[in-house]
Amino acid sequence: MRRSRVKAKLRKNEPVLITVLHLTDPSLFEMTSLMGFDGIWMDMEHHGYTVETAGSLMRAARVGCSDIIARPAKGEFMRMLRMLEAGAQGIMYPRCDDAAEAAEVVRWAKFAPAGARGFDGGNPDMPYCTMPIDRYVREANEETFIITQIESPEALEQADEIAAVEGVDILMLGPADFSILSGIPGQFDHPLLGDARRKIAAAAKKHGKHWGCPSGSAEMTKQLLEMGARFICHMADIVLVKNGLEQIQRTFSPLGFTFDNRLNG
Repeated sequence: MRRSRVKAKLRKNEPVLITVLHLTDPSLFEMTSLMGFDGIWMDMEHHGYTVETAGSLMRAARVGCSDIIARPAKGEFMRMLRMLEAGAQGIMYPRCDDAAEAAEVVRWAKFAPAGARGFDGGNPDMPYCTMPIDRYVREANEETFIITQIESPEALEQADEIAAVEGVDILMLGPADFSILSGIPGQFDHPLLGDARRKIAAAAKKHGKHWGCPSGSAEMTKQLLEMGARFICHMADIVLVKNGLEQIQRTFSPLGFTFDNRLNG
């Protein structure tokens, strides 16, 4: 059973930094993991690739040390189970509305007595029927972690109850959806977002849980860490590639090169 780098750090109250990979080239997952990032956010809520493809990307990441944090769509409990069997250490569950839904996530992600996860040891997470069942079940429950995303004003009001659910490890603010559903799309510096961060931080502290959110800069990350956040996501592969290509254009334009950039006009 592969040990979770994220859980090991959080047990020591150390900050965790993950990044998002949208592109489905295994080499990218391999390189990111070999470079020592704590985790890779695999977003299957908004992307259409299959669990089979996800399994190949997870396999590439296993050559390094990064955890895979898989995000299914809301209510995709069976798909979530298959992500765990393919080797994901963490489940990032989106649009968690209340404690009852958080408890259902735990039920699907944890073996008894913590939950009711179905057993099949013939997958990479055991791996491949090589462990005694009792040891595997125990270690899977210890090493698998659950992130519940709070992404609406209504869910924010339930933050304390969600944090109280046994088996929930991390509360995570989803600032983009939260801003849209609050009527302030993209206004990440709006007081409503600051209030949301404070409420989630208070709920996590009260119940001995960790919390975090995406961060766009080192300065923002410093503020989050000072508020007690320990789970930070920064940047995504498609943004890094776009930034790099734009830098090439800025560098070479003065030399007379021209570009028909249809993204930036």
